[in-house]
Amino acid sequence: MNLTGIIAPVLTPFTEDGALDVEAFRAEVRLLLDSGVHGISPGGSTGEGAALTDDELVEMLAIIREENHDSVPVVAGIIRSSTPAAVRTGLLARDAGADALMVTPTFYNVLVPDDGGNRLFYQTLSREVGLPVIIYNVIPQNQISSELAAELLDIEHVVGIKQSVGGIMAMYDMRLASRDKGLVYAATDEMLASCYALGADGAISAILSLFPRTSVRMWELVRSGRHEEALALQERLYPVWRLVRGAQFPARMKAAASALGRQSGYPRSPLTPVSDQVRAALEEALTGISDIEAVAV
Repeated sequence: MNLTGIIAPVLTPFTEDGALDVEAFRAEVRLLLDSGVHGISPGGSTGEGAALTDDELVEMLAIIREENHDSVPVVAGIIRSSTPAAVRTGLLARDAGADALMVTPTFYNVLVPDDGGNRLFYQTLSREVGLPVIIYNVIPQNQISSELAAELLDIEHVVGIKQSVGGIMAMYDMRLASRDKGLVYAATDEMLASCYALGADGAISAILSLFPRTSVRMWELVRSGRHEEALALQERLYPVWRLVRGAQFPARMKAAASALGRQSGYPRSPLTPVSDQVRAALEEALTGISDIEAVAV
């Protein structure tokens, strides 16, 4: 199974009363798959995975399976606060059709383990679930160092790491430390072309969900050595990402998707929809970039 390239996270649309909006989610899945992404990932940060129940993740995976006619890899996000909970969700995701897991370290601040605890966490997941595991290095208070990552990549089913903290320097540090032991995914949304040029094996990051065709195009341009064209696309996306990142990030993503004409739904409580001021700023930033997905085809 090829897990390189553009693995796009999926927004999880909710209704105003907090239920999963099944048809809106299906539309998001279709949009990403029709855009030529190399993989798809429900249940990560972009998809508000920490707020999803196991049953909802299973339902989402069933929808993806129905729509995934080209059989691109499905990487299920697992964001749980204990080893048993992560294993339980991982087993359900496996049985629902996930091809791989993207798993955060545990995140509740007084339960943050040491390196030995993190090692045991991923060893247990590997042994019990048996699917390829991508470490999702995103928890500020429980960061996986590049030295520990190199050790974790020796675990049987741990195949890579998504580097979401520390910016492009941290991604490069992880690339150098892991060498040929595993895949390193970029998640520095505003500098993805630069990350690819520095050796990232692909990306799993929010901006891919907003601009899937452009993101595939950027990846292909770097792979073919056309760096100036890739950097030009990166530059066009940069102002949008400056507004999307920050507080209530999934709500901002949904507001941006809505400004692009998509039915992205509501964020799940305790998140709330963005202010009118943020929404207006996103709409203005997107005005001059509305053609980019068509150009990228």
